[in-house]
Parts: sequence; C-alpha cells; structure tokens
Amino acid sequence: MYSFGSGVLIGTRNDVPNATPVNFGLVQEVTIDESATVKELYGQFQRPVAIARGTIKTTGKAKAAQISGLAFASLYYGVTPTSGQLMTAFGEAAAVPATSPYTRAVANASNFVDDLGVLNAATGLPFVKVSSAPSAGQYSVAAGTYTFAAADAGKALLINYTYTLAGSGQRFTVTNQLLGTTPTFACQFYTTFQGQAVNVKFGNCTSSKLGFGTKLEDFVMPEFDFSMFADAAGNVATWSFGDAA
Repeated sequence: MYSFGSGVLIGTRNDVPNATPVNFGLVQEVTIDESATVKELYGQFQRPVAIARGTIKTTGKAKAAQISGLAFASLYYGVTPTSGQLMTAFGEAAAVPATSPYTRAVANASNFVDDLGVLNAATGLPFVKVSSAPSAGQYSVAAGTYTFAAADAGKALLINYTYTLAGSGQRFTVTNQLLGTTPTFACQFYTTFQGQAVNVKFGNCTSSKLGFGTKLEDFVMPEFDFSMFADAAGNVATWSFGDAA
C-alpha cells in the first residue's frame, strides 16, 4: 500500500474524566520515532557475535497549521481554559485634549489591564511614563485613563495597551506546578490514500515540548513533541494497516 499526506492527529486526556478529544489542527507533519538501545558482544573478531536490544523509546512530533488554545491548555499544560481572552490594542489613535483636563480614556478603559506605552504619532517617539504629574513628553495612567502635560495639548497619540474581552475566545494561566505533575493523553493518528488507511493509537502519551515560532511572511505552525509509555496492561501502541493480509 501507499500513503500520502500528513494525516489527522487527535489527542484525548486520559488522566481526567470526560475529556474532550482535541484535533491538533491541520497537521503539516507527523513523525513517530522508535529508538532502541543495543548492546554488542564481541570476541576476537571485528564483528559482534551477538546483539541484544535493551530499552526502547517511542516519541512523536507534530507540526500544526492551526493554533488551538485547547490543545495547548489540555495536552501540554494540563489545565482547563476559561471563556474570554486578553486582547492588545496596538496603535490606538487618540489626541491630547486641547484644554484642561489633559486626560484621555482609551476605547476599552472599562476592561483595561496593562499599559504598553504611548507614542507621539507625528514623530514616532515614545512618551515617558511617570507615576503622576507628567511634564512635557510624559504621561501617567490609571484604570485606562491617560494623563498628559499642558505642554502636549493637541498632540496626536498612538496608545498601546491590553484589555479583557468577555464572551469571546479563551485564555488560561500557566502556574508553577510541583515536580511530577504530568498531564497524559491518548493519541490517535489516521491517514488514508486510495482507499487504504493507516491508523495508530498510543494509549499513554505526555508532551515534552511545545514550540511556538513566528516568521516574517509565513504562517505560525506550533510544534508538539511527545513521548509514549505503556498502559496498565503493558500495551504501548496499536497499529492498523489497509494492505492485504
């Protein structure tokens, strides 16, 4: 039989009840590696007279073209995401009022989280943040309201900040957990070509690496590395092929 394409990869947490299966998302590459240690026995000749195989390590790697917050949270971090997301307002256009008070509330002031800086829109130079009573070229901020000096009245601004957006998307917080905390999941891989399928299921997996890299003029493709181990019955994997017996 022949096989073509990257296939489908689905992970399901097996260390928590009623876990939702998670598609890794438009996988571009899936690699499964089996590597064993071997020990050679030599006599007086150049070649070994016997070879014994020792431990075997089974690992997988997947590169996906979709970003799945559920996959990140569940399969790698072992946490449950909550509704709502953290948003970034980058370069929100505003202006220092021409008359006192020289304050400007951002568009999302009611859900303001963090200040990320203010630029002079005309020069591109940053304003300097101070705790209070700003002078020329300075600003202070509290609860999404920015305060400027009278000397900067009328100047155009570009404001950067973060805010929460309820009812859209999801988010989760990564905490510093105790050593030994190990989320585990079952992993199912499937691909088909010309009516013949390849299926492999790994009953117990844990992710050892999550990669998230960006590149100019290219798509973000998160990468998952994971390792497989035996279940309570001693089973590691079930392979299934569509070729004739």
